[in-house]
Amino acid sequence: MFTRLNLRLRIFLFFCLLAVGGAALAAAALAFGWWRTEETVPAAPLITAFVTFAFLNTGLTLGIWLLFDENVAKPINKLSADLRLHAHSGGDARVCTDSARYLGDLAPAAHALTQTVSGSVMDTAEKVARETQKLRAESERLTALLTEMPIATILVNPAREIVLYDGQAADVLSEIAVPRLKAPLSDYFDTAGLSDAMAALSEAQADVPFALADVNGTQSYEARIKALGEDGHMILIDVSTRQGAKLEARPLVFDFDLMNTAEAKEIEDTPLRDLCFVPFDTETTGLSVEKDAIVQLGAVRVLNGRLVEGEVMDTYVNPGRPIPPASTRIHHVTDAHVADAPDIAAAGRAFHHFARDAVLVAHNAPFDIGLLRRFQSEMGVAWPHPVVDTVLLSAVVFGTTEEHSLDAVCDRLSITIPPERRHTALGDAQATAEVLVKLLPVLEGRGISTFGQLVQETQKHSRLLEDLNT
Repeated sequence: MFTRLNLRLRIFLFFCLLAVGGAALAAAALAFGWWRTEETVPAAPLITAFVTFAFLNTGLTLGIWLLFDENVAKPINKLSADLRLHAHSGGDARVCTDSARYLGDLAPAAHALTQTVSGSVMDTAEKVARETQKLRAESERLTALLTEMPIATILVNPAREIVLYDGQAADVLSEIAVPRLKAPLSDYFDTAGLSDAMAALSEAQADVPFALADVNGTQSYEARIKALGEDGHMILIDVSTRQGAKLEARPLVFDFDLMNTAEAKEIEDTPLRDLCFVPFDTETTGLSVEKDAIVQLGAVRVLNGRLVEGEVMDTYVNPGRPIPPASTRIHHVTDAHVADAPDIAAAGRAFHHFARDAVLVAHNAPFDIGLLRRFQSEMGVAWPHPVVDTVLLSAVVFGTTEEHSLDAVCDRLSITIPPERRHTALGDAQATAEVLVKLLPVLEGRGISTFGQLVQETQKHSRLLEDLNT
């Protein structure tokens, strides 16, 4: 059990043991001397001497511990965090040797090792980048080609979750709700006709035509379904009747890792890599959860430890009140920006759909999630989502003594926030997502692999959030 405690606490307990041990030895020596004396000696002077020694000894031990903690324990923690960041997250910031100047050659040796490894990694990364650029160019050509075709393509896995959709399909899905990977097809379409078409598929029939209606019952599409063996189905939707003008090319959104549906588990036992995360941020009229309102909401999605390109929510929100000039100076959102924006009821419902079955992620989450829950009656939805706070993730990885503002964490992880995007809902949500993506492998490297383990670790640092919100 002692080995489970963090290094600084173990060292503190060690010095406490020294102080208690020293006092116990002094007491034993005084008692032995008093017992061995031939004449009767008053006990009061000996007790006074013992109390004085115990007080001075405790003060000396405490002073030495403070020096040791500041110059040895803290630098070791920082050094280990830097090494884990290099090992698991590809951080390119150098190992800090200044704070570890009293650790002898340990910090320079660690720095030399990371430089050697980084050199090898960079060579590999350059090769990967060249191949990635080729793949990206081919993907852009494919996207442009699919945009020209009046067929919307959706790929679903055996659990009927969306694994791929093209630009045409994104337009169809957007008419119903915000498109998102891993979403059940039933979130968008009435699956009764789909089930009949699946049942009609056979080896002799390559595909089956059927009518695909949206969940609102307002529109029906001519579609065909094709089986992909045991890997799921491809749905092709005819959108030729909707082609008024040439569509703007949109990214082909996919994640083929979703073809293999994971076994359903309780969320506490679910590996972090199997979870869907939705990092989000709000800009508001002020800093009070009880009194202020949301003026801008931004969110992105993280699946399988990666940001999903193309799945973004970014909207102004009409707060139903003037925005104070002091708030506008921070986030630059004016009354003109929100004049025609949806109210919190409509924006909140759209975000609720975007974040369905996901873990919400925010920096200083109690403020943002508190605002959502305050307005849930207007939205007509509840927010029982699990929540992860990147402030606490940073504390788990880097220790509580470091600064944990979003700017400080991004700087530590070599994440750049463009100045024009700082203090915008989407810009801060994107930065929070990049922090999450970089910290997940570091956490896994420390043996924190399931959501339950993550919650246990972050709860140890919950006082940080209390200090931030007081």
